[in-house]
Amino acid sequence: MLQAVGRGESRASEDLLPLVYDELRHLAEARMAQESAGQTLQATALVHEAWLRLTAEGEQTWQDRAHFFRAAALAMRRILVDRARHKSSLKCGGNPERLDIENLDLTAATPDDKVLLVDEALNRLETEDPESARVVSLKFFGGLTNLEVAKTLGVTERTVERQWAYAKACLYKIIQEET
Repeated sequence: MLQAVGRGESRASEDLLPLVYDELRHLAEARMAQESAGQTLQATALVHEAWLRLTAEGEQTWQDRAHFFRAAALAMRRILVDRARHKSSLKCGGNPERLDIENLDLTAATPDDKVLLVDEALNRLETEDPESARVVSLKFFGGLTNLEVAKTLGVTERTVERQWAYAKACLYKIIQEET
C-alpha cells in the first residue's frame, strides 16, 4: 500500500491515511507539546500538512512502515523549521515593533530559535553520524520514546539510548561552537 501511494494512486492514499492517522497524530501531539503556549499550529494541522508533503512528492516510495514514519518525522521537522524561519524573519525586520531596551533579555531564546538551532546542528550531525541524527529526528521532531525509536529503526532500546546520549553531546558541542 505504501508503494502504491508513492506511485500516486489516489485510492491507495485514501486507504492508507486512516491506517496511519492515529499514529501520525500521536507524533504531532508529542512534538507540539514541546512548543510554546502561544503556538498557532495545531497537531491536526501539522499531521495534515505532513501528509500532503508526503503524498505530493509522487515519486516517493517507502520500503516499509519504519521508513514511512521516518519520512513523516522528517516532514514534520521541515514544517516546524519552515515556520520557525518565517517567524524569525519577521523578528528580524519583517514586522517591526517597539521594544523597551531596558527590559530586553538577549540571552533568552524563543522556542522557534531553538528549533532552528537544533535543525542547523542536526544537519551537521547528519553528515558525521546519520544513525544518531535519525534518533534525534525521531525523538525531537517525531516525539517518539526510546522504545518506539528502537522499533522503528529495528535496533535495541539500549542502542537508541547510547546513540541518543552521543547525539546530545555532539549537538551540544556543535551548538556551543556556533554561539
